[in-house]
Amino acid sequence: MNDLMIHKGPVRSAPGFFVEHYHALDSTNLTALDKARAGYPADFWVVADQQLKGRARRGRSWTSEPGNLFASVILKLENPQMQVMQLPFVAALALADAVEELTGCLRLVELKWPNDLLIGSKKISGILLESENNTKDGMILVCGFGVNCAHHPDLGLYPATNLKELGYRVSAELLFDALAKHFHRWREIWLQADGFMRVRESWRSRAIGIGKSIEVRLINESFKGVFQDIDQYGRLITIDHNGKERLVSAGDVFFS
Repeated sequence: MNDLMIHKGPVRSAPGFFVEHYHALDSTNLTALDKARAGYPADFWVVADQQLKGRARRGRSWTSEPGNLFASVILKLENPQMQVMQLPFVAALALADAVEELTGCLRLVELKWPNDLLIGSKKISGILLESENNTKDGMILVCGFGVNCAHHPDLGLYPATNLKELGYRVSAELLFDALAKHFHRWREIWLQADGFMRVRESWRSRAIGIGKSIEVRLINESFKGVFQDIDQYGRLITIDHNGKERLVSAGDVFFS
């Protein structure tokens, strides 16, 4: 059976979190959403060795071969309207720290707005947030992670790579433990009074492209400008060719 469970119980590296680990699922995000609807609590991880129908942003498929990491966590936010925009940066920092812990290489990972991890200008992961309103519990939110440990897809849009190809032997199991630990740590930082300020500064210290020309592709249009910064919500701040500031909440960024 594709949904055969391998393990369930507390996450050993992240106090207060629990996990169910499966052989294969259509999608860890879809399964986590189903479990949230069924009453599963927040801080619950769903992990699979393989995804049969993995998904990326904007409805794209995500190649999901065994050997890579596929994990999603159910979350509850106190202030969903603001925090849902900030969470991608928390997730990206947690995953960057996890990758660097297991490769033993500090400052190995660069971040591309909002939450792509790059090594040598090539993408190694995808992070997908999905949410829906629930009349009983408010917003249901799931944050999914896919990491190219042993394989990588041909994305078309961006060059991609995997940790094995780069010379790093990182198992999906150990990477999940490190991710859960660092996600717990960064979430605690984020939830403090000045939390996103600290998250923002750490993200900026790893970010590529600040001060450079970029192309931003939205659902219905594309435009070029200069990447200035991110604001207090995590929105991309750009300056277009007319010198006008433009804020972007969601889109794909390409470097000129």
